[in-house]
Amino acid sequence: MNFVVLTLFPLMFPAFAGHGIVRRAVEQGLVDIEALNIRDFAEGRHSTTDDRPYGGGNGMVLKPEPLAKAIRAAKEVHTDAKVVFLGPRGRLFDQEKAARLAGEKDIIMVCGRYEGIDERIAATLIDEEISIGDYILSGGETAAMVVMDAIIRLIPGALGNESSAEQESFSNQLLEHSHFTRPPVFEGMETPEILLSGDHGKIDQWRTRASLLYTLANRPDLLEGREFSKEEITILENWGRQIADIIRTQGLHGPDALSRNR
Repeated sequence: MNFVVLTLFPLMFPAFAGHGIVRRAVEQGLVDIEALNIRDFAEGRHSTTDDRPYGGGNGMVLKPEPLAKAIRAAKEVHTDAKVVFLGPRGRLFDQEKAARLAGEKDIIMVCGRYEGIDERIAATLIDEEISIGDYILSGGETAAMVVMDAIIRLIPGALGNESSAEQESFSNQLLEHSHFTRPPVFEGMETPEILLSGDHGKIDQWRTRASLLYTLANRPDLLEGREFSKEEITILENWGRQIADIIRTQGLHGPDALSRNR
């Protein structure tokens, strides 16, 4: 299996690949680990790889241009590779997912930094987003190491019985909303107009709705026992009414509706 890691800190990975079961797997020719520097694909005098998020807010966002070039360069060599982004919005990584990924031939791993990556990259060039747990890391590099370690242990011939990393307890927070940064239009995909409006009240509402939607879709367990704000309750009630309207238009009016319409 070939792992290609896209990162701003490629020097973190030689040490990972040089010890324990991972080293043995590399020496036996079972796996190859290559780290590509995203900055090498950036243009301009300073090879800038991040920019401020549209709509304001803390932190920076990885720019789409260098990351897109890095992913496509890796795909030119490993045409059938699965592209995985290590990020907090992904589905939780577990042993079952490790076993499934162990069946892949090649994996390109994208390590996020700062506030994350531009949403247009996530929508078009990422096959799967994975989270290793409900806690905050400085970047995706250590998460990539955890995922690779778990996968490599399952590759036939990779001997060893090292302990897996301990999992932190869950925090009860919403998943993040989408991020966008310059340019406003990337490969025909536009940044949502609300984020360019300068109306921070409406931007906050948009982000709240996006966060609730991602959490309901990907991690509804995070909502159990959570104390909602008045704004969040209003959003959920509006969605509930919209769902109820859809049910009524389909002629479903209660728990016995399905049996009546069979």
